[in-house]
Amino acid sequence: MRYRGTLAGRITLVCLAVAGIAVIVAGFVAARLIRTTADNVLQTSLSAQADVVASQLDETGIGNRLGVGKVADVVRGQGISVVVRRAGGQPAGDAVSVQAAAKAGLGARRSERVVVAGSQYLVETRPVGTRGAAFALVLPARNAETTQRALVRNILFALGIGLLVAAAAGFASGRLLGRPLRRAAAAAGSLRAGRRDVRVPVEGPREVAEVAGSLNSLADALAHSEARQRDFLLSVSHELRTPLTAVTGFAEAIADGVASGDDAQRAGQTIQREAQRLERLVTDLLELARLGADEFRLDVTTLDLGALLRDCAEVWQLRCARENVQLQVFAPAGPVPVTADARRLHQVVDGLAENALRVTPAGAPMVFALSVSGSDACLSVRDGGPGLAPEDYPVAFERGVLNARYRDRRPVGSGIGLALVHGLVTRMGGALTAGPAPEGGAAFTITLPLAASTATVPIPRP
Repeated sequence: MRYRGTLAGRITLVCLAVAGIAVIVAGFVAARLIRTTADNVLQTSLSAQADVVASQLDETGIGNRLGVGKVADVVRGQGISVVVRRAGGQPAGDAVSVQAAAKAGLGARRSERVVVAGSQYLVETRPVGTRGAAFALVLPARNAETTQRALVRNILFALGIGLLVAAAAGFASGRLLGRPLRRAAAAAGSLRAGRRDVRVPVEGPREVAEVAGSLNSLADALAHSEARQRDFLLSVSHELRTPLTAVTGFAEAIADGVASGDDAQRAGQTIQREAQRLERLVTDLLELARLGADEFRLDVTTLDLGALLRDCAEVWQLRCARENVQLQVFAPAGPVPVTADARRLHQVVDGLAENALRVTPAGAPMVFALSVSGSDACLSVRDGGPGLAPEDYPVAFERGVLNARYRDRRPVGSGIGLALVHGLVTRMGGALTAGPAPEGGAAFTITLPLAASTATVPIPRP
C-alpha cells in the first residue's frame, strides 16, 4: 500500500510552498521597484549637486583651476567625475566622462542616462555664464547594481526566515487539525472491533466537526441496528422453537410407540402442520434476505387489480367462514389496470389477510376494499380486531417490532411478514401504509399507480 503521508506533513509542505512563492514574487516585484527608485534617487541627488556646483561657479570660477579643483575634490569622494569646458575651449576630464558628457549634450541643462563602452552613466550638465562655459557631473550607474545585489541578499535572507516560520506554523497547524481526526480514526477502529459506546468530541473546524458528528451518528445507528437484529433473532428463534418442539415431541411419541392408531394419525397431522409452518417461516426469511439483493427479479406485467382481489377473496372466503369471520369485498365493477408482478402481489394480499384473520375475533368483519383515487389504485385489507397503538403504526413494517410488543397479549406471526410485504410493494413501485380501520382494527393499504394501458394478463393462482 502506498504511503500517503500525514496531514501535518502535507500542511507543512503547503505552507512552505505558499511562503516561498509569496517571498519570491514579492522579491521580484520589489527588486524592480527599488531598482527604478534607486536610479531616480541617484539622478535626483546628482541633479541637486549639479545645481549647487553651478550656483558656486561662474565664468571666472570655470576659468580658475583652483575653483574647479575644489569642486572636483568635493564630488570625487562620492564617485562622481567632473567634466569642464571653458569658454572657447574643449571639455577637460577623463576620456570616458568626457564622452558621456558629450553624449548627454554638454552646454545645456540636461539630466541624462547614457551608455559608454557598454556601461551606463548618469550625467548632469549645466551651462555657466554666457560665453559657452559649462560643466558636467558624471556618475557610473554601478551604485544601482550594488543596491540590487544587496536587495537579492536581503530577499534570500527573508525567504529563509519565511520558510522556517512557515514550516513551524504548518507543522503546528497540522498537528492541531490532525488531533480530532486521529481521535476519529481511533474511534472508527473501536467500532470495527465491536465497541458501540465510543464517541468523538465534536470540535475543531466545521469539516472536522462534521466528521466527528457523522462518526457518532454511525455509532448510534450501528447500536440501534444491532439491537433490532438481536430482538429480531430472538423473535425468530422463538417462532422456530415452538413448531420444532411440537414436531420433536410427536415424532418421539410415534417412534416410541406411545402414539398409535388415531393418536398416531393426529400426531402425524400435527407434525405436518408444524412442518408447513416452519417451511413458511424459512421461506419468508429467504425471501426477505433476497429482497435486498440485486439478483431479486420481478415479473412485471399489466394486470387487473380488481380481478386479482376477487381471486384472493374466493380463497379467503372459505378460511374466514371456518373462523366465523365475515369477509366483505368492495371493488369497482370495471377493470383497474396496474403494472406489477401478479404472483408477488398475490403474496402480499395473502400475507396481509393472514395477519388480519389471526387477530380478528369471531363475528367481527374482515374487509378487502379496492378504490381508484386520481392516478392511483388503493387496495386495503382491514380487520375488526383490537388494532394497534397509535405509536405502533409508523413502525409496523420494521422486522420483529410488533412481534416483540404484542406476542404476550395476542396471536402474532413470525415478525417478518409485514417487513416482507412492505419490501415487495416498494420494489414494485408502490407504497404500503398502516393506520386504524373503520371496523375498529388495523388497515393496511397498498397504493399502486394506474397503468397507461388497459390490456391485462390472467391472474395466476398462488
